[in-house]
Amino acid sequence: MSIFSAIKDAIFGHKAAAAEAPAEAAPAADAPAAAPAAPAQPVDVAAVLSAMPGADNLNWQSSVVDLMKLVGIDASYDNRKSLAHELGNADYAGSAEDNIALQKQVMKALADNGGQVPAELLD
Repeated sequence: MSIFSAIKDAIFGHKAAAAEAPAEAAPAADAPAAAPAAPAQPVDVAAVLSAMPGADNLNWQSSVVDLMKLVGIDASYDNRKSLAHELGNADYAGSAEDNIALQKQVMKALADNGGQVPAELLD
C-alpha cells in the first residue's frame, strides 16, 4: 500500500466506519431487501483530523511530519520522500520548504480524492 493510500484510508476510513454503524441496524419488515445506497458525501478532512486523538498536540495543518504522526505513519525522511515521489515531486530533499510543499500536495490530493479540505490548507 502506498503512503498516500495509508493517509487517505486513515482519514476516509473514519467516515466509512461511522456510516456502517447505522447500516447494520435490522431493516424494517416492509423494507426492500436491497435499497440503493445514498450518494457518498465528501469527507470533511479537517474535522476528521481534528477529532483524532493527539490532534491538539500536533500541527498537522501545516506540518507533513505531524500529519503523518497523527494518522499513525512513520514520518521518517525515507517515507516522506516516498510520499513526495507518489505525488509527483521527484526533487524532494527534506528541507522545511519541501515539507511545507508536501503538506499542501497531500491536502490537494485528499481534495482530489473526495475530501473536503478548507482553502487555507490548500494555499
